Amino acid sequence: MAVVAHLLLFFAQILAVAFAAPVNQTLENRQSAVSALSADEVAGYKPYTWYASTAGCNPTNTSAWNCGTKCSANPTFIPIASGGDGGKVQYWFVGFDPSLQTIIVSYQGTDPSKITPLITVLRFALTPLRSTLFPGVSSSLQTHDGFGDAHAASAEAVLAAVRSGLSKYGVNKVTLTGHSLGGSIAIIATAHLAIHIPGVSLRTITYANPRVGNQAFVDFVNARSEMTRITNRRDIVPILPGRFVGFAHTRGEVHIVNSGAWISCPGQDNTNSECLIGYVPTLFNGNADDHVGPYDGITFGGC
Repeated sequence: MAVVAHLLLFFAQILAVAFAAPVNQTLENRQSAVSALSADEVAGYKPYTWYASTAGCNPTNTSAWNCGTKCSANPTFIPIASGGDGGKVQYWFVGFDPSLQTIIVSYQGTDPSKITPLITVLRFALTPLRSTLFPGVSSSLQTHDGFGDAHAASAEAVLAAVRSGLSKYGVNKVTLTGHSLGGSIAIIATAHLAIHIPGVSLRTITYANPRVGNQAFVDFVNARSEMTRITNRRDIVPILPGRFVGFAHTRGEVHIVNSGAWISCPGQDNTNSECLIGYVPTLFNGNADDHVGPYDGITFGGC
């Protein structure tokens, strides 16, 4: 019955998004200006795109950094820890990239063949961050309940691996990444690491993730990490859950338009015609196939 209830809520949300009312136009106008990334700037994201894609590989492979093209794309990477079962706990890995001089944290995206992650995505109630993982943080900071559960499942193991890497390799930078559900977990993990490793330099690069939490949570994360959120053409996933039910996106959208150009969209949920909401104002304008890519030639899925 719980699954049925979640499905009914999900379809109700789809209808509401499909016929969504306009949002505050003053805010939208302030953040509407966009600009194209240079070829060098686009190329700079490629190592992180490969890292996000590699999170779909089994921990046995990522712990040995032996997963074919996905691993060989970042040949200097040194694994620290890997985990998850691809079902109840999303795959994840932590390691050090000596070329980029950063600890890398990457989370697996939604695998349609696994029912548990799929149901997680269909739930969308906002709940406060867990006090056990986020001590001292206001209960006004809320996230999607399923995404919070997905993050909690590996939070302590990831934190321990990051601390180990920072100490062993003498760096102070952590870059988090992930695609779809993995991107959502990475955003929550950004808040978690910021609280437990004060002074660490954080960068968060996500791909095709849905909205993760409310405005208070988004403000908290935006203030603690360099945020980039990459969206592709007419992907429908990033317009869910709807803003009308209290969800917001982090800043830093980069939208890949139909020509293949990468467009920087300042602010949050920028409605410029070159940004995702401009391309996909309702679900009827979207294309689910765009969810997996390509992102500068890289398509997500499998290993």
